[in-house]
Amino acid sequence: MLADGMRKRGHTVEICSPEPFFFRLPVKKGIRKWLGYIDQYIIFPQQVKRRMKNYKAGTLFVFSDQALGPWVPLVAKYPHVIHCHDFLAQRSALGELPENSSGWTGRKYQAFIRRGFRKGRNFISVSKKTREELHRFLVIPPLRSEVVYNGLNQSFHPGNISEIRSTLSTQLNIDLSIGYILHVGGNQWYKNRKGVIEIYEAWRKKNEGNLPLLMVGKMPGKELMDYFDRSAFKAGIHWLTDMNDEQVRMVYAAALVFLFPSLAEGFGWPIAEAMASGCPVITTNEAPMTEVAGDAGFLVNRKPLEIEQVKTWASHSAETLNKVISFSGEERKKVVDVGIENAKRFNPEDALDKIEALYKEIVESN
Repeated sequence: MLADGMRKRGHTVEICSPEPFFFRLPVKKGIRKWLGYIDQYIIFPQQVKRRMKNYKAGTLFVFSDQALGPWVPLVAKYPHVIHCHDFLAQRSALGELPENSSGWTGRKYQAFIRRGFRKGRNFISVSKKTREELHRFLVIPPLRSEVVYNGLNQSFHPGNISEIRSTLSTQLNIDLSIGYILHVGGNQWYKNRKGVIEIYEAWRKKNEGNLPLLMVGKMPGKELMDYFDRSAFKAGIHWLTDMNDEQVRMVYAAALVFLFPSLAEGFGWPIAEAMASGCPVITTNEAPMTEVAGDAGFLVNRKPLEIEQVKTWASHSAETLNKVISFSGEERKKVVDVGIENAKRFNPEDALDKIEALYKEIVESN
């Protein structure tokens, strides 16, 4: 997105990244990983140093993620900028996220990354939450630290709900005529897919409705699948994998509600995608989910770590779910309109314009 966007705006762009050499050697998988580190952290830095002679004055070095921190010292004295997405791996390594503890090698690796990006002076974060966390990790205050929200990378918009449900019912062989509850996300620990099912179960137990729950993303791992297999409502839960972009846009546009009780995020793309599609959103009452949802979302508490408190959390969250599902047509329209307006903040061209302006400022100030 960055490369194409800057080329479109008349800039010359070169993408530099480590190429596999030692990694390709015919050795065991465990050893190959370490050979890959030689390619990344020994061979590639030497290649970059040789290339530096060819770059003109005014060249800006852009790091597309703070995880590329180990290479920041190579260009720290030149105009540079580091894009920051989330610091979940850093926080896990420091023991701040008990749901996702890191091993010894993970902690050392994240410290290696941290030492690198601390050499940077200019940063662009995808949310205020990410910027706050960045500043906690920096030793020296940055010269520039700005927030530019992500731009949606597809065209999400409302559609004819009845027609879409009919089409999806045929394609998926699921009766979606009365609507459905939707979740979109992978198996990362912070996506809280088990929590989605726990809320759905609590809602089914307290209400007569039997709306299906569509879980869009990869097939669940063994632990989550075992939980699903034990659910009294498993018949209403559908795992949808390998959906193409058009189908994802369709499921957003025809859902009754999008349920996204994430434990943590760097930004929270699906919130904006759902709102742009005309779907009401329920998400977690913590940043950055609250940043992306603005005043258009319905909020639930973060799932507690203590097992004995989860049932109460799911029950309270189910009340919010039932509230949104039960909206009258007029109430729903107001919610949808506010969501669509909120999603306009995440226009990709606006995001790229802001990023380009910051790039120019950084170059001109050096």
